[in-house]
Amino acid sequence: MFRTQVAFCTLSVLLSLSFGGDVKSRSCNDVRQAYTAKGFSLASVPHQEISGEHLRVCSQGYTCCTSEMENKLSQQSKMEFENLVEATSQNLRTAFISRHKKFDEFFLELLDNSQRSLNDMFVRTYGKLYMQNSEVFQDLFTELKRYYTGGNVNLQEMLNDFWSRLLERMFQLLNSQYQFTDDYLECISKYTDQLKPFGDVPRKLKAQVTRAFIAARTFVQGLMVGREVANRVAKVNVSPGCSKALTRMLYCPYCGGMPDLKPCANYCQNVLKGCLANQADLDPEWNLFIDAMLLVADRLEGPFNIEAVMEPLDVKISEAIMTMQDNSMQVSAKVFQGCGHPKPAGVGRSARGITDTFNARFRPYSPEERPTTAAGTSLDRLRIVWRTMQQSVVDIKEKLQGSKKFWSSLPTSICSDERVVSTDSEQCWNSHTKGRYFPEVVKDGLTNQQHNPEVEVDITRPDTFIRQQIMTLRMMTTKLRNAYNGNDIYFQDSSDEGSGSGSGSGCTEGCTTEFDFVATDAPVVSADRSDGQAASGSSAQPTASASWASVLSALLTSLALQLVLHWQWR
Repeated sequence: MFRTQVAFCTLSVLLSLSFGGDVKSRSCNDVRQAYTAKGFSLASVPHQEISGEHLRVCSQGYTCCTSEMENKLSQQSKMEFENLVEATSQNLRTAFISRHKKFDEFFLELLDNSQRSLNDMFVRTYGKLYMQNSEVFQDLFTELKRYYTGGNVNLQEMLNDFWSRLLERMFQLLNSQYQFTDDYLECISKYTDQLKPFGDVPRKLKAQVTRAFIAARTFVQGLMVGREVANRVAKVNVSPGCSKALTRMLYCPYCGGMPDLKPCANYCQNVLKGCLANQADLDPEWNLFIDAMLLVADRLEGPFNIEAVMEPLDVKISEAIMTMQDNSMQVSAKVFQGCGHPKPAGVGRSARGITDTFNARFRPYSPEERPTTAAGTSLDRLRIVWRTMQQSVVDIKEKLQGSKKFWSSLPTSICSDERVVSTDSEQCWNSHTKGRYFPEVVKDGLTNQQHNPEVEVDITRPDTFIRQQIMTLRMMTTKLRNAYNGNDIYFQDSSDEGSGSGSGSGCTEGCTTEFDFVATDAPVVSADRSDGQAASGSSAQPTASASWASVLSALLTSLALQLVLHWQWR
């Protein structure tokens, strides 16, 4: 009995020594080669497996890793994960960057070409008259550019101001025999809603310009916001729980002596769904943002087509000028009745106005009169720019469509890369050894990580940085939806573009909005008002019939003078 026990014990010891010696004798050469290929020094890498009780993440059995190696591999796994996210999102971020730059360049070039086209045509058509008043048109384009580039410009008010200034300039040119004070000119602008001196052009142009520029500016802002959000979110914040899971997935095979073994695809997905849980929560708002961008892009191709506004802008303004000229007598008569009769100018000025101004009468515009340049006509250049811009919008739409659900699909995209995961679901690293990975893949988002078997995620603490990006997207989506409907979110209290206002109205609530054709009640401004008061104080109150006869005589005289001038202008 005793001999049997001794023999059994001896055999056990021998087997134990034999097994232990075999395990300890396993070489770490493959690990050393793979480790040094990562750029690390071999100084701390054992030649054979050692006891792993010092390890914090990987298995504490026999291992080829020291504590120093595990720490370095942990840092390496974090860096590689960050690089993987950035590389996978590179196309998305590049698309936003390049398309933003391209659209911005095209739009500004479109504005520049439109301005040159108007200048060339107006110099040819109106000559000196235009050049003496060109700052009115230059200011229009300056303000349009300032609005597009993000300036605090109310488009509708700016366009109203343009037509008011143009009315003031033209009214003085067409009535150069009179002297007008600033107060008188202000009175003229107050009545422009009723006068409609430029016909229906200002109302239509305001609606078209406003909608097109709101859409263009909001669209380019959306591209910029998409770029910034994508850049920010692509720089992931690796939590301690994620760092451990990444190290276990990517480099614990090194410590187990299997450096070439890649993780199982489903295992990879669970790790990345845990690490990118907050990014996945960005997806719903990102998708709404992309949908809103696509809607505005459709507007830019269709009813808010900027080409339909900018290409004929010079023609439309020219038509408005001709309408004002053709109706000058009626407009002048109504202004004189509403604002009082202005003082005659000096003889020299009146004569100069007739000879210098009206002999060079405004002429109707003919499209054939557009001057040519070395690059062809301004219109041709405008169309080339626009066609390129249209192609850019189509290209942007394709890229935007492909970016939907990007953030929630990021784990799948990374874990489908053969450079990251094994293609063999049986011969892959499953977090413990080589073999199949059995746990199910969890769903996307922070709240679904409660039962993630691979990553410790605190679902009660959302990432505040990601939440900020969600709010940024939400605000931009609201702006895009407003732009889709032709509204600027910053100026929603502006006057309604469909109200029928023909030109810029400087009226406040106290303004008279209808002409009073009873001459005795007509307002008189500036020096004219004081003259009228002096006259009323020095003479008896006239009878109603005498007053009416006097006014009628003055009106007939004024109309006769207008007819003579009108005949001379033609």
